[in-house]
Amino acid sequence: MHPAARTRTTFRTGPTPVPQPRTRRIRSLIDADALRVLHRAARVLLDELPELTDRLLVVLREQEPAYRTTLENDHAATWQETHRSLRHSVTSLLDPRGTREAAHRCTWRIGATRAEQGLPLDALLHAFRLGGSLVWQRLVEETARAEPDDIRLLVHVATDVWNFVDEHCTLVADAYRQTERQLAWRRENRVRLLAAALLEGTSRIADLPETADGLGLPEQGRYVVVAVAGVRPQGPTGLRACVRASGTNAYWHPGAEVDYGIVLVGEAGDGQDDRDPAAALELPEEAAGCRVGVGSAVTGLASVGDARRLADLALSICPPEGGTVRLAEHLPEALVISCPELGTTLTERVLGPLLRLEPADRDVLLDTLVAWFASEGSAQRAGERLYCHRNTVLNRLRRCEQLIGRSLARPLDVVEINLALTAHHLLPG
Repeated sequence: MHPAARTRTTFRTGPTPVPQPRTRRIRSLIDADALRVLHRAARVLLDELPELTDRLLVVLREQEPAYRTTLENDHAATWQETHRSLRHSVTSLLDPRGTREAAHRCTWRIGATRAEQGLPLDALLHAFRLGGSLVWQRLVEETARAEPDDIRLLVHVATDVWNFVDEHCTLVADAYRQTERQLAWRRENRVRLLAAALLEGTSRIADLPETADGLGLPEQGRYVVVAVAGVRPQGPTGLRACVRASGTNAYWHPGAEVDYGIVLVGEAGDGQDDRDPAAALELPEEAAGCRVGVGSAVTGLASVGDARRLADLALSICPPEGGTVRLAEHLPEALVISCPELGTTLTERVLGPLLRLEPADRDVLLDTLVAWFASEGSAQRAGERLYCHRNTVLNRLRRCEQLIGRSLARPLDVVEINLALTAHHLLPG
């Protein structure tokens, strides 16, 4: 080789490589030693899980009243649940990946089960944190007993241990809340079904105590059903607010076309039988197009089906443009609506000759009869309603009497004519 070759300087492009520090290597060694210490202590804990379980239950009994009751009611099941949870906690220290799914399933089952049993979530989370503290405490105690110098190494795995505890606290809370939502939905659905059966009149006697409890209403009481239909931008919100403001208990059952309110208006046998409690029920003015029917009062939840039919009857009398009809104030109309066949027969029998007139003539006479009844038999006031002279009213009334063969001076004929007019107004066709 040429001598100059030995002295030639070699130039490199780019930065000169910097030697890697030994920190990462040292960290890996420390982690490995820490895991060795952790695994050694965890294997000892596996052998003493029954004692560990007993210790945790003693602490729970002392610090958590909810668990105190649970232990008194079913100590064996609580012990088994706690033992399984601790076993998964300790085995997860030895094999995090291999035991992760099983540990998650165990925690989820505990959260769901405790939600079903009604154990407070705060008490459940406290139990999990106490369990994590106990496991960590035993790891430290065992390491101090076997190799005191290795305690310093546990610091490097403390974060992993407490991350495990936090992870399972979050998991058990998620399971608890999800189960709680499912239970709430089931309860609400059950109450809806019970209320629907009550309104339909198909509720079983054996279900009445559960129905009363679900609706928050006494089994024995005086009830009115309020039926709401038509255009209601806010639903029966105004009605609900008014009922609440009056201090009256009620349950509202939404329907496809009609919403029903089961309203408590008094106690059974409270001396109100001489008057209709529905008359004292204050209701607000609803939006235009909203129709409200208020039935008569019945006694007991078992009779709510009858109250609903009465409310439907009142609702059927409501004019299409909206309004509130109290059944007790519209009994003649209710009689007609309750038996449409007889109402139609009565209309034809009493008003048939008048109804077969030319439409213009027919409508004038019908309007005159309606105005006369609305004016309590006063031709003068009827004329004011119709913008005509009282003599014109009297002439039209005499013509009506001649056509239908009845007298407005005879009480029985007046009743028939009034019911026939009501049927003609309310019934289709």
